[in-house]
Amino acid sequence: MDKPQKIQLFLKGLAMGAADVVPGVSGGTIAFITGIYGRLLSAINRFDLQALKLLKSAKFSELWRYLDGTFLLILGSGILISILSLAKAVTWTLIHYPEPLWSFFAGLILASSWFVLNEVERWRFIERLLMLLGILLAYLVSAAVPVELDKNQWMIFLSGAFAICAMILPGVSGSFILLLLGMYSYILEAVHQFNLSILSIFAAGCVVGLMSFSKFLSHMLDKYTSQTLAILTGFLIGALYKVWPWKMTIVYRLGSDGTQMPLVQTNVMPGVYTDLTGLSPQLGLCLVAFIAGFILVTLIARNAPDNSQLHAQ
Repeated sequence: MDKPQKIQLFLKGLAMGAADVVPGVSGGTIAFITGIYGRLLSAINRFDLQALKLLKSAKFSELWRYLDGTFLLILGSGILISILSLAKAVTWTLIHYPEPLWSFFAGLILASSWFVLNEVERWRFIERLLMLLGILLAYLVSAAVPVELDKNQWMIFLSGAFAICAMILPGVSGSFILLLLGMYSYILEAVHQFNLSILSIFAAGCVVGLMSFSKFLSHMLDKYTSQTLAILTGFLIGALYKVWPWKMTIVYRLGSDGTQMPLVQTNVMPGVYTDLTGLSPQLGLCLVAFIAGFILVTLIARNAPDNSQLHAQ
């Protein structure tokens, strides 16, 4: 991997981290449209008995190559740095310019759903049914009303396991799963305060969830490629409900800094949005942002290796 490729991979990690922080956008979606999805799943799945044997034998250089360590280190660094820094800018934009930002995400997701849809080799009844099922599931998750769970160790652990599964699944946001579980602000505050007692339990849940779910997803992509891509396409299309730019907030929550943040929202048309809020729907800016997102994915997809982002190696 040469220096330009490393820089490009790091930037993809930054994009994944920023997406994972925003409730409604999945880092897995970013991995899909940037052409690294299959390699990411493959690298995760190599944390197995063979890796443990290499570790026990102190064959560290061989272990590093087996785990695709350089890939994971660069990508993981981008994700982590983004969550700790760049995500603040995304969150700020989400508060002050939500409509154009959601429009940009809508362009990203619509273009990527079209791209994944075209990768389905056979469209039989089962693929069509699974795509509709994916749309329905993504819609139900996006439209669900958040609950409030006890903040005990088991709930923190399970929240990590569920959230990380969603983060690598295109169309479903890990941060939105945390929001539904009532754990989003709690975990975000733990990140801000660097509360290791909470973060270690959450991280353990993430590791367990990631190790188990990634193997299942890789198996499905290898053995049932068309069916899996069909339902993933449905997830992406269904996620468009969450990123609709014009929303009315029904319930608010308090952010980590004490400011009010949207919790439960409903989608409305631009004209209704203006009538209810007295604010401009910013149609022109939203259209530009949407087109920019769509074009960005198109350019990335054209330069991505054929099918390398869709199948584990």
